[in-house]
Amino acid sequence: MINWLDDTSLDFPPSSQALGPDSDAPGLLAAGGDLSPARLRAAYSRGIFPWYGPDQPPLWWAPNPRMVLQTKNFKISSSFRKTLTRFNHNPACEIRVDSATEAVLLACAAAAREGQSGTWILPEMQAAYLRWAEAGAVHSIETWMDGELVGGLYGVNLGRMFFGESMFMRRTDASKIALAALVCLCREHGIRWIDCQQNTRHLASMGAAEVSRSAFEAHLSKALAQAAPAAWRFHPALWTQLRPATAPAAKPTTPNTP
Repeated sequence: MINWLDDTSLDFPPSSQALGPDSDAPGLLAAGGDLSPARLRAAYSRGIFPWYGPDQPPLWWAPNPRMVLQTKNFKISSSFRKTLTRFNHNPACEIRVDSATEAVLLACAAAAREGQSGTWILPEMQAAYLRWAEAGAVHSIETWMDGELVGGLYGVNLGRMFFGESMFMRRTDASKIALAALVCLCREHGIRWIDCQQNTRHLASMGAAEVSRSAFEAHLSKALAQAAPAAWRFHPALWTQLRPATAPAAKPTTPNTP
């Protein structure tokens, strides 16, 4: 049985009450309520997020397992590393943060998704996250080329945790470039996990992996105990966060003594 929320309380049922893997909606925890910043904060602070379609009430999810990108595990192919190098050295290319959040949400809502005929980023969802962005919790990471927004993503930051929501691209690799920039920002700010919610091959190819709901909630509790970064700004010097680890220097050999 699904719990029904009202507008008078921000409480959520325990995540253990979410529907199991054999149900029609694995991970579904509750329905109803509103999308106020206060409710969204209460939900995300417990690892719960909204996801629903047209003509549905808000549906709240706490899936098990959970897809997570640990920033230390972010994978970059040699060809994509060259793409990032070209991007960084091209004065017509830049990463911006929070300069066009509304445009990013609109682009993510309009992006075609494999196996989906519509979007869950409904107008009321866009409005809710824009209100939360005004409060400083939602951020957009944007890929710009020749003065044009060509890709990006948006997500939620609470404490030292980032919850990725959606991404889009209008040029090849533009969303991957934004994700790489997000990883740089997260490494700079000591954010070790990026929540990806659901398992996809695309995310797995970049190093994301599933963790149990209990492991996710344990990490989230620790991350929320730390203060959120004071400012989200990207500088090209942050690309050095993606430098491959260098091999340790060889130990000097001891010369033979006569």
